[in-house]
Amino acid sequence: MPDFRPTHVVPRAGLPAWETPGTELPTVPLDPFLPVRLDERRGDWGRVVCSNGWAAWVDARLLVSVPADPPAAAQPAARTADPRRLLARVEEAVARYREAVEALAGGAADREGFRDRTGGLRVGVVVEGESLWLYDAEHERWL
Repeated sequence: MPDFRPTHVVPRAGLPAWETPGTELPTVPLDPFLPVRLDERRGDWGRVVCSNGWAAWVDARLLVSVPADPPAAAQPAARTADPRRLLARVEEAVARYREAVEALAGGAADREGFRDRTGGLRVGVVVEGESLWLYDAEHERWL
């Protein structure tokens, strides 16, 4: 399938598969970390398609979502001589996110509180050796 774009991967333990939802005898189980595309849902059942076109029904609750591509910047990448201002913003955003995670993990916040605390955070950093790319959300561009 030349246009195959997975939406999920099979969990680490693999996954039993069926020809139709609700049947008693599974077909060949799906291998761990196999990329699949979720084409249909019926309650907890999901029809997945593999890159070779083979399709089966699985417990869709167990599939692991593949993240979508990150949003593209509205402006082309630019160079900056001094990244410290943006690095400070990154540090602040990551610190706010970490505080929200700790509050959620410690029971001081629920999922809604976590969403409230992290709403509006947008940061992008890529470090590769001596190269550094920072996303400037204010100007919607990578530097």
